[in-house]
Amino acid sequence: MTDWDTLRALADEGNEQAMDKLADLADQRSDLDALNELLDEGNDRAGEHLTRRAATAKDLLELQRIADAGYAEAADVLSNLL
Repeated sequence: MTDWDTLRALADEGNEQAMDKLADLADQRSDLDALNELLDEGNDRAGEHLTRRAATAKDLLELQRIADAGYAEAADVLSNLL
């Protein structure tokens, strides 16, 4: 079983730390699909990583998408870039 699988199993059981570690691991791997899945599951750490990436790229549409997915800090970053 990989680290990802172990963390995923723990996260599925409701372990918040495992969910955050999944987001960190996905960010390290530049796995945007996994980060987006975690964001859809309500994981704020994934929102942080995606927001940082979008802000660095000045990708306003991506920031809006992240904000619309429920990560409010993305809206703050977006308004600062406008």
